[in-house]
Amino acid sequence: MAGVDLIEAAQAPLLARRYYAHGDPGPIVAALAHVPEVLEVALPFIGTVLGPSAIGARAKELVILRTSALLECRYCVQAHTVVARDAGLSRAEVRALRGAGAGWVAVFPDPSERALLAWVDAVALGPGPVPAAARAALRAEYADPEVVELTLLVGATVMLNRFCTTLELPTSPQVLARLAEEDLL
Repeated sequence: MAGVDLIEAAQAPLLARRYYAHGDPGPIVAALAHVPEVLEVALPFIGTVLGPSAIGARAKELVILRTSALLECRYCVQAHTVVARDAGLSRAEVRALRGAGAGWVAVFPDPSERALLAWVDAVALGPGPVPAAARAALRAEYADPEVVELTLLVGATVMLNRFCTTLELPTSPQVLARLAEEDLL
């Protein structure tokens, strides 16, 4: 059971109703619908940061899944395992990202992905500034606008992880079935 009642379409406040127009909007929206004035600004921000951009879907899913695993957000790990698989990550890559420590090093030989994952580990786990070696490795692979966007993606994922974990948002049955089918529960 979620930490708050999830708003259903029939109970949705006027400002939240458009998010229910195409069916179930998912638990994040159903929780945010309690405060529609926050929903109105949070969803565009989340959609912009997590949505399509100059950063490819694969790199975004590396960031989101790794951050979510580090912060132990069950909801986000489960949901983004499916998204990561759909973005082309292999089962081995997904398992490595979901694991503890730097087990991903053996699975990700690409220098840009290694630099990105080291950055994610440093930013998500903090505290304080990112170590110089991680900063230098990332900047060798990514331009400044990409560094800014990737860092914001880690931060937004941390925020969502805390939101979803604190409210114990439920994973959809469809996602759970897919994870079971792929032996990724």
